Amino acid sequence: MTHTRPKIALVTGAGKRLGQTIAVELARSGWDVAIHYGSSALDAEQTANTIRQLGRQAITLQADLENEFAVAQLVARCQAELGLPDCIVNNASLFDYDDIQQFSYANLDKHMRINVAAPLTLARSLFSLRKGLGHQLTHPGVIINLLDQKLENLNPDYLSYTLSKVALDKATILLAKALAPTLRVVGVAPGVTMMSKDQTEIGFEASTKLTPLGYSSTPEDIAQAVLYLATAHAVTGTTLFVDGGQHLQPMERDVVFLTQ
Repeated sequence: MTHTRPKIALVTGAGKRLGQTIAVELARSGWDVAIHYGSSALDAEQTANTIRQLGRQAITLQADLENEFAVAQLVARCQAELGLPDCIVNNASLFDYDDIQQFSYANLDKHMRINVAAPLTLARSLFSLRKGLGHQLTHPGVIINLLDQKLENLNPDYLSYTLSKVALDKATILLAKALAPTLRVVGVAPGVTMMSKDQTEIGFEASTKLTPLGYSSTPEDIAQAVLYLATAHAVTGTTLFVDGGQHLQPMERDVVFLTQ
């Protein structure tokens, strides 16, 4: 009897919110999951327990995504404790407000480290560990970058965050070229999905309706998009918008300020 190697995913920021939903849905679909967290240790362990109850393996891995050394060790730590990842979901993201008047080197640097440099470092690590195994692997590994519908609907709010996501979007294309055929690199661009710290509950509900379809994306919608891309073996270098069409509807301000 031959035993099929389990599929393994590493999801950053998977202790809570959207990352938690993605991690659990991957487990429901037969993936073992490494749950990265920054400071949410209890949430991460609860997510891991949920996954174990689904009959899959789960581990938790703490790392500060601003710390280059810590990020560079993450994939090897996953390999040692769970196995070499087939998929990395770069879900963790810094989303702090600034505009040009509030802009600072420090804020831009922090967004770029967490939202761009960490995903690039993880991609390089996975590539290095998988490139020598080509003949043993049926399909390429995959990097899935969480982006934002703002890519097609630019406004000057959340300036440093937006610049970081534009950079990660272009990096998705560059890495898809650089790391093929060992890795595929793709993006998922959500719309309004979960209430941010800058929103009220009423404002959030209103903001989800400001789309051509009259509704936005749910965490489950994003998780389903991740599941598709994780095994869409002919898809690389492209981004899937999951936002109710929000990116088609120009807005001069961030939706947060249009619904408060």
